[in-house]
Amino acid sequence: PTLLTSLREMRAAAQVLGMRVQVLEVRTSGELEETFKAIVRERPGALLVMGDRLFLHNRERIMDFATKQRLPVVPGHPELVEAGGLMSFGASYPGMHRRAAYFVDRILKGAKPADLPVERPTKFELVVNLKAAKSLGLKIPPSLMLRADQVIE
Repeated sequence: PTLLTSLREMRAAAQVLGMRVQVLEVRTSGELEETFKAIVRERPGALLVMGDRLFLHNRERIMDFATKQRLPVVPGHPELVEAGGLMSFGASYPGMHRRAAYFVDRILKGAKPADLPVERPTKFELVVNLKAAKSLGLKIPPSLMLRADQVIE
């Protein structure tokens, strides 16, 4: 459901901006090569790689492809930015892990899981890779740099 909501919102934003969103589904690592071929055929201006464990585990392969194709990549995981992606913005994983530990502690102390509230992330992080931007000939606006939680140089 989260992915479908994100996709709906992306398409609405793209329409307002006069952009086109093309979705290429990848369910296994074995499907990546065919997806890479489709990307080469379509020649997009950039790639948005959703936050999925499959992409996280294949980050080097994805980033090697994107680098060879000179494609900016905006991934759902900051680890892909560290591997060469342009930037990511999303929930802070360390923050979510701390909250998970808090709930585990409460349960171990006798709280009933059904009585605990469902929480959404409250801390978000922007990671910017200046090295990737430079290699693509892109300039990151100073206003965005001021908001960055982590900058890779």
